[in-house]
Amino acid sequence: MPTISERPALEVSLTDDPRVVKEAATEDYSTHVVPLSWRSGRWSLTMAWWALFSAMFWLYVAVASADAVGTPATLVGMALTVATYGGVNLVLSRYAARTGLTVALLSRRLFGMLGSALAPLIFAATALYYGVFEGSIVAVAFQKYFGGDIKIWYLVVVLYALPLVIGGVRTWLDKLNGVLLPLYVVGLVAVVVTATVKRGYPHDWLHSAAAAGTLPGWVTSYLIYMGVWIMMMYTIDFARFGKPEDQKFHGTVTFGWVFYFFTFAVNGLIGIYLLRAWNIAGSETGVVDAFIDTLGFAGVLVIVVSQTRINTANYYLASTNLEAFAARVLRLKLPRAAWVAVAGAIAYLLMLTDVLSYLLRALAWQGVFVTAWVAIALVHIAVRGADRDGLPEFRPLRLVPVTAGAGAWVAASAAGIALTEQKGSAVLAQLAPVITVALAAGLYRLALKFAPGAVRRTGNDPRDEVEDIWEARVRCHACDRSYVAVEMDRTAQDKVVCSACAADGR
Repeated sequence: MPTISERPALEVSLTDDPRVVKEAATEDYSTHVVPLSWRSGRWSLTMAWWALFSAMFWLYVAVASADAVGTPATLVGMALTVATYGGVNLVLSRYAARTGLTVALLSRRLFGMLGSALAPLIFAATALYYGVFEGSIVAVAFQKYFGGDIKIWYLVVVLYALPLVIGGVRTWLDKLNGVLLPLYVVGLVAVVVTATVKRGYPHDWLHSAAAAGTLPGWVTSYLIYMGVWIMMMYTIDFARFGKPEDQKFHGTVTFGWVFYFFTFAVNGLIGIYLLRAWNIAGSETGVVDAFIDTLGFAGVLVIVVSQTRINTANYYLASTNLEAFAARVLRLKLPRAAWVAVAGAIAYLLMLTDVLSYLLRALAWQGVFVTAWVAIALVHIAVRGADRDGLPEFRPLRLVPVTAGAGAWVAASAAGIALTEQKGSAVLAQLAPVITVALAAGLYRLALKFAPGAVRRTGNDPRDEVEDIWEARVRCHACDRSYVAVEMDRTAQDKVVCSACAADGR
């Protein structure tokens, strides 16, 4: 092994590589650590993330829960959901801000280099499915108001959305959603007031009950909301842009209980109120009917604003995770703009199928993998946290191909899917998300305690050769770009590589 004096010296600078900065305007460091210089301001990140506040899906899921178990039980389930999501995302958002890692990069530490390939694929597929659902809502609204072929409207909603997500979180999405947020809020107020004027106040909207089920109604409602734990993964890929000094604010307001109070509770109550006022059954298009019946063309505009905001997040995350998956598994490196186009093409093709006939089942399967991933991530943060320098090890040359954690993830997910699909016990099928979380957490804890370590003990760490691993930029011999020393490593031949090039074997 060469001595320190014999190793090629690092090419270090203390300023960002201009080429990297130019690429980051659209790439957003999707396969790299986000440096401190690229972190977003407090309100900038809040505006970008709160795109997820405005989605017709949040109104629909509350109505679906109220129809299934009654409004009082739904309110209890909603409150517990807000508390759970607030607590979990407090932890995840702070961790992401401290580390600057994406879901794909963190998954390397959890599952190994090969085992981690599945995480961005599942993430991208789930984001795409939600994009299909939300885009379909706009297309249905256009068809109901203007008429015409639904396939044409599907194409329209995809084509207008794609250019809006080519820009990154810091350079574009924050500004777009900052402008659209007030319009959505005004639209919500207008639809409630106008519906009340037109239809009168629905006095029983908070008291509707449903037939007794095998589980308490509030438990069923809580389990319904567990189906969207993908929001935890969304949190990590957005919160990595947060400044470490803003962790408390983001953990409470941007990604925490404040956000989920408005997203789940306020949106949900408005959805229940509207459909009770119009006496419309809860369905995927019932919310669209309520908005158009109440506000006419203005209702269509509110739906467009709402779905434009949410789909900027869906298509953005689908594109970044498709990029990460393709770079890792297919060794295919394309600009994120190309993956935006791929995501749009896939979304349109899915819309042309009878998507609602299989969407919920597909989301249920993917939701099992997602809840298991979240449980494993939380256990890792609580038990292991950091390997060195306050960070989990994510550099490819220092990780084993597959960890016992990957086995825990697959085993817990397989059990969850089996419970979801079995017909022998309705209770077990309903409890599948909770059982999956418990299994994933327990198996991963055992893996951490008894399985061989995931981190390879190798020398020649460039982090030891700089004073500040977050301030020093080190040139990669393969791509000729300079990235923060946090992600840099040396090959067996002592060549310096960034995390992305190391993953490609360059």
